[in-house]
Amino acid sequence: MITFDSVTKTYGAKRAVDGLSTEIGPGRVTGFLGPNGAGKSTTMRILLGLDRATSGAALIDGRPYHQLRCQLRTVGALLEARAGHPGQPARSHLLGMARSNGMGRRRVGEVLAAVGLSEVAGARIGTFSLGMRQRLGIATALLGDPPVLILDEPVNGLDPEGVTWIRTLMRSLAAEGRTVFVSSHLLSEMAATADHLVILSRGRLLADRPLTELLNVSRRAELRTPSPALLSRVLSEAGLSVDAVGDRLRVTGERIEEIGAIARENEIQLDELTFSGESLEDVYRRLTADSVEFRADAQGAQGAPVMAHHPHS
Repeated sequence: MITFDSVTKTYGAKRAVDGLSTEIGPGRVTGFLGPNGAGKSTTMRILLGLDRATSGAALIDGRPYHQLRCQLRTVGALLEARAGHPGQPARSHLLGMARSNGMGRRRVGEVLAAVGLSEVAGARIGTFSLGMRQRLGIATALLGDPPVLILDEPVNGLDPEGVTWIRTLMRSLAAEGRTVFVSSHLLSEMAATADHLVILSRGRLLADRPLTELLNVSRRAELRTPSPALLSRVLSEAGLSVDAVGDRLRVTGERIEEIGAIARENEIQLDELTFSGESLEDVYRRLTADSVEFRADAQGAQGAPVMAHHPHS
């Protein structure tokens, strides 16, 4: 369990994190989203003891990171793909960390296999591609078999096969009951991976809700039935909002995915049922519309040159 309790971080007059309070629970993948400059990296650094909060507390299993008895066995973290010295073989890097934390060679082999680096374990880290270094960083995070995983942009540098692999890995770790907290700018990946979303902007919490709930707020259904009055009443009693539009019913509400089941339970025939609504990208853009720090010049999108041509430069 990760707990942020009124965490604030200031740099002079600027508040990088502003009173953040939330809990990141076990058994699910929690996505951490926000525009550039939102305070995500600062929040993760505070959580891992790399920065100190101006006020408030960031806790892992009820303790600050520096008070954890065996950090590697409690928390696995990937903030940057810079694991190990460039001249050191991958296996040696992991083995050194394992031995310093009371683990043996067998565990090193297990994590190398888990991330797909067994065949290049003897190669020097400096020869690795970005994707390979990313896998090594994930192996380092997994080394202590920790119950809490903190991953910052874990798909960075991975090819399509690697993206599918890390998505499956994160979901399987959460299914084992671990706490998986992952920051990403790739909304399509978060839509496919996360169970819950925490969205930050200008250091402040904008949203802290399950993914399905966030999307269902704007999601709607249209349907046709030979019993519109009866179905309208039944759906309204289930907490859904129903409007008649011509020969159809338009339905909105958090239980929108249950329309078919509700109709079956009440033996009401559905002739047509279609869903529409916002994607995660739509929801994210709407929530953060007033807080994007860097915007491209609209003229550039209309054909203006991005760079001026200086023949003598």
